[in-house]
Amino acid sequence: MARFVFELEPLLEQRRREERDRMKRVAEVERDRVEIEQEAAALAQAFHDEQDALRRELGEGGGVDLGRVRLQSNASLHGLRKRHELALRGAAMLKRLDAARRELLEATTRRRAVELLRERRYEAWVAAKRTKESREVDELVTARFGRPGSGDGAAA
Repeated sequence: MARFVFELEPLLEQRRREERDRMKRVAEVERDRVEIEQEAAALAQAFHDEQDALRRELGEGGGVDLGRVRLQSNASLHGLRKRHELALRGAAMLKRLDAARRELLEATTRRRAVELLRERRYEAWVAAKRTKESREVDELVTARFGRPGSGDGAAA
């Protein structure tokens, strides 16, 4: 029995590998983005905790340790600078993520184009196979009824 062979199968496999590589790249960048977001959330939480601690200390009505207030203020400014740096890193990460997603889309499009070509060639191969089989059946029927002594079963 004849078997369909797609002559561009190596190209299709290459395109699939390329697409998988692009998927891995998108996943890596996405993982980095999530890490930055988690780090920013942790910094924001620490900032709020420090603010709450300072409010409690100032609200108690007792003596205020100005050295501690100055340290918390400096820590707050440091945290603010760190959050700003994370925001910049996050913006750069989003650009990298967009670029990685575009590359993935391009790789998927290239792979899909070869798959569509494969599907069309397979359909054409199946149609040609059916046509060939139909001709062979027609030839057998014609040969059988064309011989003397054969026919539709009626006596001559």
